[in-house]
Amino acid sequence: MKTVIKYSLLIIFGVLLISSDKRPVHILMAGDSTMADKVLTKTVKDSLTGITTEVPFLERGWGQLLPEFINQKAVVKNYAKNGRSTRTFIEEGLWTDLLSNTRKGDVVIIQFAHNDGALTKTERYTNPAQFRLNFIAFVAEIKAKRATPILCTPVARRKFNETGELVPTHGEYPEIIRTVAREQRVPLVDMEKLTSAWLQKEGVESSKKFFHKFAPGESPLYPLGLDDNTHFNEAGARIVATLFTQEVKKQKIKQLSAYFR
Repeated sequence: MKTVIKYSLLIIFGVLLISSDKRPVHILMAGDSTMADKVLTKTVKDSLTGITTEVPFLERGWGQLLPEFINQKAVVKNYAKNGRSTRTFIEEGLWTDLLSNTRKGDVVIIQFAHNDGALTKTERYTNPAQFRLNFIAFVAEIKAKRATPILCTPVARRKFNETGELVPTHGEYPEIIRTVAREQRVPLVDMEKLTSAWLQKEGVESSKKFFHKFAPGESPLYPLGLDDNTHFNEAGARIVATLFTQEVKKQKIKQLSAYFR
């Protein structure tokens, strides 16, 4: 009888141990401010009265909107952070944190270049050769975890020339990502191409409504106004997330599309 009870307890313990180890598939994201989660409010202090007020902060990263497209079998873990390049993402330990939480069957979406190419900002600049090596290392380390890497080129900035044509701003970096994806035989979502086509279709004036912009006096966060042509508001971020998911479906990247609503 004691033996039966002993084995029954062992079986129950084993079942509980297995159950506790189960978790939804993680969709992990590595990138910069265009992908990152943002706070919903910021504090403004009145210079005369000293009174502080919470006001809406309307900038959004497209990764922040991605959970709207994901079913209950997976969860989004967004490690993207403002101002990060591939180099600083590694140096600050963000990549190590992401990798330590990556398991077999997970999906890791990687998008950089906005800050890597910032020649005048030496604290974040990554030269093209090192940028390539960083992406190759990302892919190898994710594969070693038996997870799926999905590489993304950077989203386009809203920069039009005098004739109304969208101007590329990322130099050679997007092509490096395309080449690494091709050589390493991993999925690529060409977000530069997709967002460029979208912004070009919207045109100079209509495209403004998707970015984090304010006229003078419109927001207490920006008394003098804000003319941001890089970061999205919620409407813009949602469109970018939609473009991403549509392309994943189109390419039949089942490791990720299986978790779409």
